[in-house]
Amino acid sequence: MSAKGSLLEINNLNTGFRIKDEYYNAVDNVSLTLAKNEILAIVGESGCGKSTLATTIMGLHNAQNTRIEGEIFYKDLDLTKLNEVLYNKIRGNDIGMIFQDPLSALNPLMRIEDQIAESLSYHTSLTKAQQEQRVLELLDQVGIPNPKRVAKQYPHELSGGMRQRVIIAIAISCKPPIIIADEPTTALDVTIQAQILDLLKNLQEETEAGIILITHDLGVVAEMADRVAVMYAGQIVEQATVEELFTNPQHPYTRSLLNSIPREDEFEQELHVIEGTVPSLKNLPRTGCRFAPRIPWIAAEEHEENPELHEVSPDHWVRCTCYKHFHFRDEEGEA
Repeated sequence: MSAKGSLLEINNLNTGFRIKDEYYNAVDNVSLTLAKNEILAIVGESGCGKSTLATTIMGLHNAQNTRIEGEIFYKDLDLTKLNEVLYNKIRGNDIGMIFQDPLSALNPLMRIEDQIAESLSYHTSLTKAQQEQRVLELLDQVGIPNPKRVAKQYPHELSGGMRQRVIIAIAISCKPPIIIADEPTTALDVTIQAQILDLLKNLQEETEAGIILITHDLGVVAEMADRVAVMYAGQIVEQATVEELFTNPQHPYTRSLLNSIPREDEFEQELHVIEGTVPSLKNLPRTGCRFAPRIPWIAAEEHEENPELHEVSPDHWVRCTCYKHFHFRDEEGEA
């Protein structure tokens, strides 16, 4: 699934966390590519490994409790092999990250202007006066009214939407070619969500950055993404263009997620609920189809022993053969 000329290329990536004396993979053999000027959405329920994938790309895990295997190539550099000094040169300058919770991502004791200027002073040769000017430009760019006043404020003095805009300003301050947005609109109300998404889309068009958008909101995916990777229990279970995924979903998990979206024309019907929950890291099955326990009406022989990704149409990949035999439980009589 690698692509020539890709901005970021992830090959067979495993991120394992130590529990007592054993390592358990939260990201399991993941391969992905990101192209310039592309939005790649990674979707799935909480606990599927999406945020772990993001923090692995950023090199934010404690080496003592984490085992990382595989490759993450950026400009012929394998990020998994970098030491902390070299990684610090990449973070912020080449790869910016918009964190899920802006309140915990911002330093409560620093003014907004100092937090944005920190990245500028580390990665650029701008003078103090130029940095101050750039901070005001960034605050204006992310749609913050009265940038001069906000620059002097502390995080607790701002609303959730304003804090999220500050996080975006920090992430784009050095114009990185790659931006990772981890659930950028989760805690925001619908109006602010729309503004933040418009902002991200505009930034991408201006800078031609590649964006990895991590979300569980399929509405956001439909509106924003070019390609989609569906993640379940640490693995990519389906990958396709956004049009292909929404018009021709194949994997039982993808179909279940899409079936869970409320529809205006079916307001009298009960909402579809996916049976069971994502297994914990320790109890996650390491052989067979990981989604099988949540679709028990599909016979065991319909699943692969070691599920592989199959290309079912050009650039449309699906894990495990169970997709050929899947139907929803309430369709059983018809099947």
